[in-house]
Amino acid sequence: MNIDINSLSNYRENNRIEAKRTKVAVPDSIWETYSSFANTDGGIILLGVEEKDDHGLEAVGVEDSHKIITDFWNIINNPQKINVNILLNRMVYQKNIDGKEIVVIEVPRAERSVRPVYIGNNPLNGAFRRNGEGDYHCTKEQIAAM
Repeated sequence: MNIDINSLSNYRENNRIEAKRTKVAVPDSIWETYSSFANTDGGIILLGVEEKDDHGLEAVGVEDSHKIITDFWNIINNPQKINVNILLNRMVYQKNIDGKEIVVIEVPRAERSVRPVYIGNNPLNGAFRRNGEGDYHCTKEQIAAM
């Protein structure tokens, strides 16, 4: 999915874009979104970005993008946290918007051979799908279909 990161206010959270207002750490809720994007059509996670009252997106920045990116890679490569890492180095990067650093994570749709992508050790509890702006637990039937 291609978006013009420099024009954040033109975008809204939807089935392919998720904004996370964080300053210093990888938010716990990122993993549900990673799972849901990987199990559906892919998407972009923006750290250091918030949804404004008019639903437009705005960069608020992170304090240390290098630390957040390093922590992200350490967590996503921990099989106790996530069953599979489907990202390449070029898919996680820092970007400056209006003088603020944000972190961009481009999550592709996972190949059928590795789906479902899930949190923890049990796909029945940790697999998610994206519907609209939300991340929802997969049903047993959805997991079996993957």
